[in-house]
Amino acid sequence: MQENSNLSVLVIDPNPGMRSNLQNMLNLSGISKIEYAINAGTAIRQLTRRAYDIVLCEYDLSSGSDNGQDGQQLLEDLRHHRLIAPWAIFIMLTSEAVYGKVIGAAELAPTDYVLKPFTAETLGARIARAIERRAVFLPTWQLVAQGNMQEAIRSAAAAEIAHPRHALDFARLRADLHVGLKEHGEAEQIYRKVLDFKPLGWAALGLARAQYAQGRIEDARETLQMLVAANPRLMAAYDVLARCYEALGNVAQAQKILEEAVAISPHMVRRLRKLGEVALEAGDAAAAEKSFKQVVSKARYSEFRDPEDHLRLAKALVKRGDLPGASGVVRDLERSMRASPEVEACVAVANAALHDAAGNRGAALADLQGAVAAVRASSGLSTGLKLGLVRACLDHRLDKGAQDVMMAVVNDPESGVTSQHALELFAQAGRRDLADGVQQQLKAQAQILLGVADEKRNMGDVRGAVQTLLEALHMAPNNLQVMIAVAGGVLRQIAELGWDHPLGELCFAQLEKIRAIDAQHPRLEPLEEEYLAMRRKYGISG
Repeated sequence: MQENSNLSVLVIDPNPGMRSNLQNMLNLSGISKIEYAINAGTAIRQLTRRAYDIVLCEYDLSSGSDNGQDGQQLLEDLRHHRLIAPWAIFIMLTSEAVYGKVIGAAELAPTDYVLKPFTAETLGARIARAIERRAVFLPTWQLVAQGNMQEAIRSAAAAEIAHPRHALDFARLRADLHVGLKEHGEAEQIYRKVLDFKPLGWAALGLARAQYAQGRIEDARETLQMLVAANPRLMAAYDVLARCYEALGNVAQAQKILEEAVAISPHMVRRLRKLGEVALEAGDAAAAEKSFKQVVSKARYSEFRDPEDHLRLAKALVKRGDLPGASGVVRDLERSMRASPEVEACVAVANAALHDAAGNRGAALADLQGAVAAVRASSGLSTGLKLGLVRACLDHRLDKGAQDVMMAVVNDPESGVTSQHALELFAQAGRRDLADGVQQQLKAQAQILLGVADEKRNMGDVRGAVQTLLEALHMAPNNLQVMIAVAGGVLRQIAELGWDHPLGELCFAQLEKIRAIDAQHPRLEPLEEEYLAMRRKYGISG
C-alpha cells in the first residue's frame, strides 16, 4: 500500500459515476494521486503536460454519442505520437462484446484490458501485476530513455538470465533495441533463437521485419505467409506482408492483404489510410473512397487530425468522376479544420485536381501556384503530397514551383528522397534541364555543409560535424569529395567517442563506393587502414 501511494493515475472516462467508482477502487489499493479526463482530447492535453504511472481508459469514450474518439483510437494516437512512455501502464476498461473491437484494442498492446463488471480486487490485482512487471524492466528502459542503447542491450541480456520468468520478453526487447540501431542482422539472430525454442508469433514477425529491412523481400514474404496462416489474428503481420507485395510491385495483392486485415480488425485508422493509398495506386478508386471516408470519419475528433485525409478522399472521388462529391469534401476540410499552411496546401492541391478534371487548366495552374507557396510555409506535410505536387507542376510547366518543392523534399533527411530520386523523377518527365538545375543547387549546398562541418570539427564538436556531413551526403550521395569527408568524419568520431555500429556500417559502405568510383584515390587506403584499426581497437569482429 505504501508503495502504491506514490503512483499517479489518469482515469479517462466520460461517466461521472464510473469515475467515482474507480476512485474508490484505487483508494482501496492505496492509490490517491488520481486525475481525470472525460474524453480523448482532454486526456491528450493532460498527457502532453505530464506523465502518469498508470492510465485507466474506458473503451467507449463517446458515452452513447458519436462525438469523440474511442479508447482504441486514443491509444493509437498516444503510441504513434509517443505521448506515453514504453514503461507506462495502460489498462483498457471495456464492456464491449464486439470481438473486432476487442482484438483491435489488443493489437495496440495495452498493458492489460479488463472486462466489465469487475471488482476492486480484480483491478488491484491487475495493477499489482503490471507494477511488478514494470519494476523488472524499468532499469533497461531507463537506459533507453538516456539514449544509452548499447548499455540497454547489455542490461536486457543480463536480465534474461536474472529473470527467467521474463526471459522471452527481454529477448524481444533486446531484438527491438537492435532494430532501433538498424542492427537487423543481430536482431534476426535473436528472433531465430527464440523460434528454435518456441514458435511465437512476435518472433516470426520480428524475423520477417529484419529480413525486409535487409532487402530480403521474398524471404520476408514467405515468413509472413506462414505466420498469417498459423496466426490469422496477428494483425501487424498483414501490414508487413502488404509492404512486401508493394515492394515486389504487386499492389493488387497488397490491397487484398490489407482488406483481409481490415475485415478482422476494422478500426485502426492508419491501416485504413494505407489501404486507401494502396487501392488508389492499384486503380481501385471505389475501394480507396470507402477507406478514406472511414479515415476522415474516425479521425474527425482526433487531436492530431491530418488535412491530407480529406485530400486523399477528394482525389479518390475525382478519380471516380464524382466532382461534386470531391468539392464537398474540400468545403468540409475548410470548415472543419483551423486555417494553417498545411490546410491551405491540401485545399489548393485538391482544387487543382478538380479544375484539371473539369478541363480548366488556367484555374488549376493558379491553385498549384498557391499550393507551392503554402508548402514553403508549412511543416509536417507528407513526402507523398509534395512529390505529387512536383508532378502536377511539371504537367503544367510550372518549372520553378517543381524545383522549389523538390529541393524542399531532398533537403529533408526524413523524407527518404535522395538527389538521385529527384533526378529520376525529372528525367521521367522529360525534363533533364530541371534535373541538372537541381543537381547543381544540391552540389552547392553540399559544399557549404562541408565547410560548416569543418568549423564544427575545429571547435571540437565531432558529433555535430558528422551530423552535418550526413546532411551533405543526403544531398550529394555520389559526390566523391562528400563521401571521403563522411568516412573521415565518422572515423574521427569513433576514435574519440567509441564504436557506433550504424556509423561503422555507413563508413564501410562509403569506402566501398569510393573504391568503385576511384580505386586509386590517395585518401582511400589510409581511410581503409584507419577503419580496420578502429575495428581492432574496439574488438569488433566480422
